[in-house]
Amino acid sequence: MAPGSHEIDNSTARGEIRLTSPPPHTTGRGLCTGPAARASRIGHGSLQLWAQHHRRHGDPRDARASWRARCPQTYLAIFEGPYFTVSASTSSAASSTHRDLSELTTAHYPADWATLDTLAVDTARILAADAVQKCGSGHPGTAMSLAPLAYTLYQKVMRHDPSDTEWVGRDRFVLSCGHSSLTQYVQLYLGGFGLEMEDLKKLRTWGSLTPGHPEYRHTKGVEITTGPLGQGLASAVGMAMASRRERGMFDPEAPAGQSPFDHYIYVIASDGDMEEGVTSEACSLAGTQQLSNLIVFWDDNRISIEEDTRIAFTEDVVARYEAYGWQTLEVTGGENIAGILQAVEEAKKDPRPSFIRISTVIGYPAPNKMDTGSVHGAALGAEEVAATKKALGFDPAVDFPENDEMLAHTRELVARGKAAHAEWQQAFDAWAEKNPENKALFDRLATRSLPADFGATLPSWDADPKGVATRKASEETLQALAAQLPELWGGSADLAGSNNTVIKGAASFGPEAITTDTWTTSPYGRNLHFGIREHAMGAIINGISLHGNTRAYGGTFLIFSEYMRPAVRLAALMSTDAYYVWTHDSIGLGEDGPTHQPVEQLAALRAIPNLSMLRPADANETAAAWKAALEYRESPKGLALTRQNVPVLEGTKEKAAEGVARGAYVLVEGSKPTPDVILIATGSEVQLAVEAARLLESDGHGARVVSMPCMEWFAEQDEAYQESVLPSAVRARVSVEAGIAMPWYQWIGSAGRAVSLEHFGASAPYEKLYDEFGITAEAVWRAAQESMKAAK
Repeated sequence: MAPGSHEIDNSTARGEIRLTSPPPHTTGRGLCTGPAARASRIGHGSLQLWAQHHRRHGDPRDARASWRARCPQTYLAIFEGPYFTVSASTSSAASSTHRDLSELTTAHYPADWATLDTLAVDTARILAADAVQKCGSGHPGTAMSLAPLAYTLYQKVMRHDPSDTEWVGRDRFVLSCGHSSLTQYVQLYLGGFGLEMEDLKKLRTWGSLTPGHPEYRHTKGVEITTGPLGQGLASAVGMAMASRRERGMFDPEAPAGQSPFDHYIYVIASDGDMEEGVTSEACSLAGTQQLSNLIVFWDDNRISIEEDTRIAFTEDVVARYEAYGWQTLEVTGGENIAGILQAVEEAKKDPRPSFIRISTVIGYPAPNKMDTGSVHGAALGAEEVAATKKALGFDPAVDFPENDEMLAHTRELVARGKAAHAEWQQAFDAWAEKNPENKALFDRLATRSLPADFGATLPSWDADPKGVATRKASEETLQALAAQLPELWGGSADLAGSNNTVIKGAASFGPEAITTDTWTTSPYGRNLHFGIREHAMGAIINGISLHGNTRAYGGTFLIFSEYMRPAVRLAALMSTDAYYVWTHDSIGLGEDGPTHQPVEQLAALRAIPNLSMLRPADANETAAAWKAALEYRESPKGLALTRQNVPVLEGTKEKAAEGVARGAYVLVEGSKPTPDVILIATGSEVQLAVEAARLLESDGHGARVVSMPCMEWFAEQDEAYQESVLPSAVRARVSVEAGIAMPWYQWIGSAGRAVSLEHFGASAPYEKLYDEFGITAEAVWRAAQESMKAAK
């Protein structure tokens, strides 16, 4: 046995107890933290006391808690450095998930690992503890235990350039467990991405560059907004898909690994990410897609806010990912740098996405709180922070320690990044010279511009009372757009035939092995098949948009936008270029009944800031909606489209192109310069407003019809235009929409009336439903009469 080690056999029915002290840990400052020395001073009697507690409580964690309370000094002596191992018998269910903390916290370094690297990792732990302690809230535990992994990825693995975080050739990094934001912030500070010590000190404060969760477009070097667990990993699947599609557009013939468009997507995910359903959806699809450029580290620390995750999470996660079709690897211990590097190399060799389980001890090396729920989402407390600093060889009295030599060492990443960028640029320039047409396309996409005449070939329709469903008009429009815009691709959550989202003549995106009798696949195809995974579809589209250079759409029934909502909200928060094709947009879908009939969905989606909802009235407005959505600023847009045919209305062929882009326009002027009443409608109900206007005109009332396909865009227009469409002098107004009326009162005012649907639908032909629920031209006529009386 090594000097300074103690081993005592106290075998019981519950397991064997063993205390071992590995070689002393040397910090970046060359200081021994002394766990071996501490262990050598622990007497045999103390260990016997521990054995008694272990026999009494069974589960080693319960025993530790009891011993901490009764014998704090002896407990601290042993557990200040977690080299204590309980090898539990399988006969004890209570201790079946106990882990060897000494093994999980033993460092393994590669040959080129420097003393300053160790100091940087330990500094990252201390900065995480200090930052949370200063602001009084946050999540220090994972930031401390993930410091070695994050440092290794940023400094030793990923190809990136801190001086140019938009570099197309960079690897992407996704911190899916966004609550551990300090894991990323500290590395952005150490690596020279733009964050400084003062930014860390301002964690979670007004106006800081270090908000509680990482925010895209807010902090340089942050690729995605994360926080709602699962979203980051699911969106990373989209990034990996976009990377492959991008390569297919620009450089499909290059050998693997030899294109300037080859890069990797790295993810750190937590136990919580594994529990969220959206990651199951997305990672199942990732395995099917064989996304070899996706490398995920699962931080298996087995602790959540409610302590041991065993209370709710006992499955074999690695086996699940194997079933998904991933390569699975395991790294024992969060301090195992050599293991991390080896796992990355193995991941890069495999044609599948890689899932790397890394077993960590949350909060390590906080002597009293590591491996407990208390370190997950709260400050350690002044005493524990001081004890942690002491354990790592830092001065407990110094907050936010700085070391110029260490920082100069870590910020050498800037020079390495520039060198990697320059090397890549040579390869890119060589590609550009050989591929001038693709280079021209690349330049257009890099600026998010569109061909000057891209709208010239869009379809248009003459007025037709029989009409066409707007979902069908969308399909025809998509074919014209796809012919001009190679960056446009998308699909459906297993409703392609109903959503009409297929780009005809194009291959499906996927490895050739998944070709079916119906669909022919290509790794670089344009038609996406999300499966019945609406939530993942939303998150994947976010990832595709964040990756850049392509524009993706996803389709499902409007009612199932509810399954997508968390991803849609994040799309709005990040202003991603996401496009949603939501069909079957009202009770007009008919016989499927209330489970599938949207009622509150339009109002709920309009409540999301920065989301544009477009509900075109007919085929011409649908084509105009697609064009306007593509031209509009970078942000998510949803198209709500009908299942049933709707008439092609008089005037839309001439007016829709400009009118839709402005959110609302006068479709029918009426007989009087100043109308008596204004009827405002969207989608399939515009035809009812037009018919009601004829009834009102026959009564001698001047009735104006306003089509308002996008409330959000109309609200952005200048006051003069809004006044030209909805003159304030006309207080008699009626809104018409087959959904709840909540969003309409801002437009119709106190004298206005709403023809709406304030309850769930029913199963019947749609014509019967509209009649039974009072959404008819006659109902609009009556509402107009009431509004005109109220406006007097």
